[in-house]
Amino acid sequence: MRTRICFAVSMVACATALLATATACAQTSPDASTRQAAANLAVNLCSTCHGPEGRGDNPLVPRLAGQQRAYIEVQLKAFRSQSRNDPEAHDYMWGIAATLNDNIVAGLAEYYAAQKPATGAPAKNAPVAAAGKALFDKGSPDRGIPPCAACHGMDAEGMSVFPRLAGQHGQYLARQMQMIQKKLRDSPVMHGALKELSDEDIVAVATYLQSK
Repeated sequence: MRTRICFAVSMVACATALLATATACAQTSPDASTRQAAANLAVNLCSTCHGPEGRGDNPLVPRLAGQQRAYIEVQLKAFRSQSRNDPEAHDYMWGIAATLNDNIVAGLAEYYAAQKPATGAPAKNAPVAAAGKALFDKGSPDRGIPPCAACHGMDAEGMSVFPRLAGQHGQYLARQMQMIQKKLRDSPVMHGALKELSDEDIVAVATYLQSK
């Protein structure tokens, strides 16, 4: 029990430190011309993969509409610095992000954060979604798994650098959880949170979140 309590405390402390540091790094405020340039880029380039206003239907490409602004900024900068090393990052996003300065990054983040989020799809497997909801809401203390809601919000709406997960494609979410487990995405808080999840747990959580 003491080990589980220490784990939970350390996770909270690490998450708080990450939130403070990353939020401080994502405070660029674009001017009107930069906002327009970013919006044009989103419409004419980003929409090719992410869909109009970031509400795309490709299950392997994330929906960006309504995503947390600070999270988008941090991820675009990680693509640009090539510190995010999952296969999709270096196949698609490294080259694009290399062309973006901090102002355009901030403009893109602001643009997508302001869009209406996609509506979740009803779960086709209710028992699997229910199991995912239980893990998201409460975690599994006996297995050292913290509740996802502690950082991502009870409605999975996200908070600052912790992304919105509600309504996201389940296939994309499952893939990203696996990439974090393999440490191809650098996320110290999430490495600890996800390391005890089984493949079945990952599918359950992703199924639930897609339905939100």
